[in-house]
Amino acid sequence: MTVVGLDDTDSREMGMCTTYAAAELATKIRDSGGRVERLLLVRLNPAVEHKTRGNAALAVHTDLAADRTTALVRETLDLAATDDPKTNPGAVVADCEPDCVPPQVAEFALDAVREIQDRTTATLLADTAGFARLQRGNGRGCIGALAAVGAWAAIDDWTYEQIAYREPERWGGDRDVDAESVRRAAENYYPAVWDTVDNASGYPVCVPRTPCPILYGIRGDDPEDCRAVADAIESEPVDRRATFVTNQGTDVHLRDGTVGSLADDSAYRVDGTVIATPETREGGHVFVTLADGDARLDCVAFEPTKRFRDRVRALRVGDELTVCGEVTDGTLKLEKFAVRSLVRTEPATPTCPDCGRTMSSAGRDQGYRCRDCSTSADGKVERPIERPIELGWYEVPPVARRHIAKPLVRGGFDGAMHPER
Repeated sequence: MTVVGLDDTDSREMGMCTTYAAAELATKIRDSGGRVERLLLVRLNPAVEHKTRGNAALAVHTDLAADRTTALVRETLDLAATDDPKTNPGAVVADCEPDCVPPQVAEFALDAVREIQDRTTATLLADTAGFARLQRGNGRGCIGALAAVGAWAAIDDWTYEQIAYREPERWGGDRDVDAESVRRAAENYYPAVWDTVDNASGYPVCVPRTPCPILYGIRGDDPEDCRAVADAIESEPVDRRATFVTNQGTDVHLRDGTVGSLADDSAYRVDGTVIATPETREGGHVFVTLADGDARLDCVAFEPTKRFRDRVRALRVGDELTVCGEVTDGTLKLEKFAVRSLVRTEPATPTCPDCGRTMSSAGRDQGYRCRDCSTSADGKVERPIERPIELGWYEVPPVARRHIAKPLVRGGFDGAMHPER
């Protein structure tokens, strides 16, 4: 087998898409008599500064000989949007089975999902493994390309995306996709297919807003269901379609951490206790502070997370949580959280057992007294309170979800789930 990794062929301003480059390479391979085993779409660390949108690297697994494949990869890199100086494509060609890459390459792949990797390390590792490298510009794309080569051996949880591409003459223009047909298809195949539409806003999440070649992308746990949804969508003509195996919707970027020991530019799963009333700040962002012992951690639900912010606002001092998200400048950007324990009572002035009226203070440290009935109480009592939130997991809505974040509807979480759709 031959494994090809590709990355950084696209541009924020000029479009293109590395998934399209991978699909084009797959076509070239088939036209050359090769078989394509799978196309792999690997979402890397979402904190990477140079990402275009979702920080995706691509891999093509084929039985075509490595030397013949390398020649086709060189042609494919001509598609890259290199007129943008920020686009620095790279490719790595490995002559081995996808699950038999050197352990160091698999480790690099997982680290690239969870940490920031550098070009020097990627280049040295690829050369040591005997892999061919191709690049344009400074070759920064070789980082993601090598990670894509090692991903199959490093990651266990995979989902699918069916991507439809536009006719080239339409690239950069407004997309013509019938939103109602998207909503119908999404409803019919949910929950096997997820994050197609944001129900609250009605926005078709599967349709990008960038100048890239993608018309829409359908994500889910079953490739046949993804294809069925794509087939049901009414739109402008589709130039081609491709099915990708992907780590989207898996939470593979999250590591277990503890408050006080988190590093910037990585994502974590952390336990803590709310120590301050949530605060809405300028811009509509909602902040809440957690503690674990003496350590403190600020968490934020940004304005684009919309109704998710109401879940954060519903928290009270003393609630115990597990929070998930990327850390930047010491603040965790919430992707989801689990309520582990809720404060169910609050201190309240006692009422008179005889007349039912609220007692008055009898003086400092002297408790409370009913002035009419002469009854007394030593201090405040605990009064049950209604909470607009329950135990279990809460998540941002589809319109604000990161590609790599796992939707609750996929299941496997340690508690009750309250999915957004």
